[in-house]
Amino acid sequence: METVIGVMGGSGVYNIDGLEGAEWRNVDSPFGAPSDALLFGHLNGVKMVFLPRHGRGHTLSPSTVNYRANIDALKRAGVTDVISVSACGSFREEMAPGDFVIVDQFIDRTIAREKSFFGSGCVAHVSVAHPTCARLSEACFKAAQAQGINVHMGGTYLAMEGPQFSTLAESKMYRDVWGCDVIGMTNMPEAKLAREAELCYASVAMITDYDSWHPDHGEVDVTKIIAILMGNADKAKGLVGRLPALLGAKRAPCPHGCDRALEFAILTQAANRDPEMIAKLDAVAGRVL
Repeated sequence: METVIGVMGGSGVYNIDGLEGAEWRNVDSPFGAPSDALLFGHLNGVKMVFLPRHGRGHTLSPSTVNYRANIDALKRAGVTDVISVSACGSFREEMAPGDFVIVDQFIDRTIAREKSFFGSGCVAHVSVAHPTCARLSEACFKAAQAQGINVHMGGTYLAMEGPQFSTLAESKMYRDVWGCDVIGMTNMPEAKLAREAELCYASVAMITDYDSWHPDHGEVDVTKIIAILMGNADKAKGLVGRLPALLGAKRAPCPHGCDRALEFAILTQAANRDPEMIAKLDAVAGRVL
């Protein structure tokens, strides 16, 4: 099987440098419009597809991103492995602004987003006990190290609805009571949808601030965030540039079963499935339907 790396670019990351044969193409989805056109190309001999999560020019807030359309479009584009790159705040002193965290767990506090491709007419339940792919996460960790980034392997990401940042009380609760490591607004329901679409998913969280809990830093300062954001974006592009060599052009089945997540997940019997919904699921679940 051929490796096709999909990159979801977050705040500050609106393109990928060095793509050969780079071409922006519109990809239609039955779940609505993706955030933007997709950028297709090759990087060091490996196919790559890039999608700016907030659109070029950053026109979409975290709550208005069409996460279902984005994941569906990547699946239709032939993507096998999704790298999520996103800005975040930190709840840990040792996870400082400018550092990266390879996230391995999530707490989902979003409330205003469509969180599944399935529903009435075709019911499915996938496991997200381990919501990121360990193989893909390890590749991101090695790429970050090779790029000279101060990177932390593993961490729990608190996904909040936004667009406002946390209150001080919330920040302290997420850190001291819930034990979260970083906070952001975009990785959920993205990670859940990637699992439903049988895509390997890794989250690279780029720290810009200490949220509001830190006694020496006070509340989030957007002007400071933007300055760190630009530096993080350059580092992220360097990380992405090292992934083709680590993942290779040929791809074996995922050892953790991410690409077989729907094997026994669909509960609705074939005779009772809604034909209209099944048609929409042709890319996401076509392998099992």
